Amino acid sequence: MGRLLIEGIPFHVDTMGGYVGKPIGESDWMPVDQDRIDLFSEATEDRNPLHVDPAWAAANGPFGSTIAHGFLTLSLLSHLSRSGELQPDGVDYGINLGFERIRFLAPVAVGDRIKLRVTLAEIKPRGAGKWQYKLRCTVITEKTGKTALSAIWLVLFVSAARAGEDGRPFG
Repeated sequence: MGRLLIEGIPFHVDTMGGYVGKPIGESDWMPVDQDRIDLFSEATEDRNPLHVDPAWAAANGPFGSTIAHGFLTLSLLSHLSRSGELQPDGVDYGINLGFERIRFLAPVAVGDRIKLRVTLAEIKPRGAGKWQYKLRCTVITEKTGKTALSAIWLVLFVSAARAGEDGRPFG
């Protein structure tokens, strides 16, 4: 999987303008199993039986099995984006600035796999060596092919060498 390169346009921070409005990549498939759901449930103290009680979810829930928390799916975007090598060359790191228009559109059933697809929506320079990217993110499920999550992710990419004396992103 990984980067979806456009012929003749390097995947580098200096040339990413050529990718605006276009898909830039997708992650590998990632399994969502009950252990992952249970660990997230414990960390967030969200112990809804729809997520953590397979017998209850099968007998009483609307989906026939447990499902991942929507926030679990959202929290996996960092990992999924790294597996897809979606950080442009020429930057040292990215900082999560938040999200716009988060939507949970379909459940992620236990045992399913998810994949992230990313389109570069916008780039704004934010000073020397800093660029704010708007990434249109879609998480799909393997079993149904449905979109489980849609969001606009704001990321500040920083080239420490170009950012000034200390390379701090907010200095």
